[in-house]
Amino acid sequence: MTKFRFLNRFFSEHTHSPRIDWVLFFAILPLLGLGLITMNSFTGGSNYFFEKQIIWIIISLIIFFAVSSFNIKFFKRTSVLVMLFCLICGILTFLLIMGTATKGAISWFNFQNFSVQPSDPAKIVIILILAKYFSKRHIEIAHIKHIIISGLYAFILFALVVLQGDFGSAIIIFFIWLGMIMVSGVSKKHLAFVCLVGVASSILLWVFVFQDYQKVRIVTFLHPLADIRGSGYNAYQSTIAVGSGEIFGKGVGYGTQSRLQFLPEHQTDFVFAAFSEEWGFVGVLIFFALFGVVFWRILINAAYGATNFEILYGLGYTIFLMSHFVVHIGMNIGLLPITGITIPFLSYGGSHLLTVFFGLGLLMSMRSHNKIAIKDSTSNDFLDIIKA
Repeated sequence: MTKFRFLNRFFSEHTHSPRIDWVLFFAILPLLGLGLITMNSFTGGSNYFFEKQIIWIIISLIIFFAVSSFNIKFFKRTSVLVMLFCLICGILTFLLIMGTATKGAISWFNFQNFSVQPSDPAKIVIILILAKYFSKRHIEIAHIKHIIISGLYAFILFALVVLQGDFGSAIIIFFIWLGMIMVSGVSKKHLAFVCLVGVASSILLWVFVFQDYQKVRIVTFLHPLADIRGSGYNAYQSTIAVGSGEIFGKGVGYGTQSRLQFLPEHQTDFVFAAFSEEWGFVGVLIFFALFGVVFWRILINAAYGATNFEILYGLGYTIFLMSHFVVHIGMNIGLLPITGITIPFLSYGGSHLLTVFFGLGLLMSMRSHNKIAIKDSTSNDFLDIIKA
C-alpha cells in the first residue's frame, strides 16, 4: 500500500494535469510510432495502412482527451449501463442479419471508405457492466448466483460474437469475465466450478458451434507442422519471421517475410511477427518494457479508484489489454491457435484503436475524480489483490 501511494504521489507531482496520467500517455506514444514504422516498411511507395492508421490515431487521441473530461458518474448509472448493454446486443444482432462476411466471419459493417467492428466496443461494455455488478455485491460475491448472473451477461455477448464467426473476440470477452470473477474475490470452490463449466462449454462449442475452419485452426495448433502449406501456413510463416529477426533484427524495411508477402495479414494479426523480424530480440525487449509501463500505470490508477467500481473497471481494462497482448503474441510465436486477435497500439484497425482509447479516456476520467482519503474501506480487498 505504501509503495503504491508513494508512486502515485510522485507522478502526480510531476505532471501538468491531474486529469491525465502523462507517464501512461507517453509510454503509449512510442508504441503507436513503432506500429506506424512497421506498417510503412511494408511497401516502398504510398502505404494505405500507414496513411489510414495516422487518421485513426488522431481521431482516437481526440476521443481520449474528450472522454477523459466526462463525469464518470454518468457511466456508473445502472440505467445508462443497461441501455449500453441492450444497444450493443442490438447492434450485434443486426450485424448477423445485415453484416458483410469477410474471411468466414460476419464481424464488420462495411461502408464506402471504412469498416466498423462492433465486437470491439462490446468488450468495454462488458467491463463496465461487470464492474457495476460486482461493486454492488462485493460482500456477498462468494455466493455462486453472482457467478451465474454475471456469466449470463458475458455469455449473451459471447454467443452473439461466436455466431458471427469471430471466435477471437469471443474468447477475449470470456477472459474479461473470468479475470474479473477472479479479482472480485470468488471462492476457490466456485472457481473450480467455473473451470468445469469452461471445459464443458469448450466441448459443446467444438461439437455444436465451431465451424470447420475454426476446428482446423485448433488442430493446427496441436500439430503446427502437419500442414505447413495449408492450414498451418500462417503460423509457420509467422514463427519464421519472429526467429529470423535474431538479436538486432534485419532493419526497418528489410523484413522479407512481410515485404515479399510470405507473412499474411502482417498489418493486423501478425504485426508482432513483422515487427520482430525487423527489430529483433532487442526491439522486442523495448516493446515489452513499454507495455509493462502501460500495464503498471493502469493498475496504479485502478488502485486509487474512488470506489470499487473504478477499481474493478481498471482491473477489467487491464485484463482486456493483457488478453489481446498475450493471445496475439502467443499465436505469432506458435504457442496459441490463430484467432485473428490484434495487439493494442501496434496493429492496424480503427475500431480497436478507438475502443482502446475510449476505455483509456474513461480511466482518466476516473483518475480525475479519485479521492483516496474518503475511499470506502471495502475497496482495500481489491488493493490487496493488486499488491499481491
